Amino acid sequence: MRTLPRIAALLLAGLVGAAAAQDKYPSRPVTVIVPQAAGGANDAIARIVTDKLTQQLGQQFIVDNRPGAGGNLGTMAAAKAKPDGYTLLLTVNSSHVINPALYKSPGFDPVKDFEPIGTVATAGYVLVANTSFPANNVAELIAAAKKEPGKLAIASAGNGTLNHLIGEMLQRAAGIELLHVPYKGASAAVTDVVGGQVPLSVQSLPSSLAFIKSGKLKVLGVVNEQRVSALPDAPTIGETIKGFGSTPWYGLFAPAGTPKALVAQLQAEVAKALDTADARTKLGGVGCEPFKSNSEQFAALIKEDLPKWARIVKESGATVD
Repeated sequence: MRTLPRIAALLLAGLVGAAAAQDKYPSRPVTVIVPQAAGGANDAIARIVTDKLTQQLGQQFIVDNRPGAGGNLGTMAAAKAKPDGYTLLLTVNSSHVINPALYKSPGFDPVKDFEPIGTVATAGYVLVANTSFPANNVAELIAAAKKEPGKLAIASAGNGTLNHLIGEMLQRAAGIELLHVPYKGASAAVTDVVGGQVPLSVQSLPSSLAFIKSGKLKVLGVVNEQRVSALPDAPTIGETIKGFGSTPWYGLFAPAGTPKALVAQLQAEVAKALDTADARTKLGGVGCEPFKSNSEQFAALIKEDLPKWARIVKESGATVD
């Protein structure tokens, strides 16, 4: 009979141990939804970040590309996921804070449906041209466009994408009119610019840097507010058109209702990953830079960006439905 208390104690210890094991996060692979196709800026950033999280936490963080409707399909899937930390969203500002102004019903609420974990990176964006295009800088492009209003074509990744809206911003700021040619993705657009089917495009550096470095594309100007480290000699568009500039951010989200402790843990692990020389080198290699923020700072950025981009969308007249 004296063995019963000992058996009970062992059973209790086993149950406590099992519960502790279940409570340890992550205890199984984590899916990170990327609402854009493979090969673009968001995909490149996601793979660098998820590789670091896999190393740090000992479980696979798996990129799940779910493109469609300008990022809405993947974002909706993440919003509807169980808020247990095992489905996350890594997305770009265009999908999260611009789509609500572009679509009558994007299918998600950018604030109510998500817990912001933190920003992870910014990407360089550039206005590129086919090497045979006569203009070599923004000033020369403006002069050429004013001679032929509405005739010079500019390719984008699709209606309402960041590439498209930056092109619209450029036209308004420069007082020119270009012919918008939407493609189904950045890769198809940049391929046709390289091939000479379309002379111009706004592209992320992850999509275009290899073509630029191999001499198959030329840079007319950098979209970001500051020059980018990957192309230190390339001037910003803002150096020609005062006040022009936009630096896209990429950030990690969890579905609304995810426990605060998990959000805090993930934010700390992302910050740790971004502090490594390996992550900085890999991000720099594709024309991106680490951009750290905590949950509160990220939430404030979203709150600031929503009305700003709604105004830009309205001024541009861009719409998708």
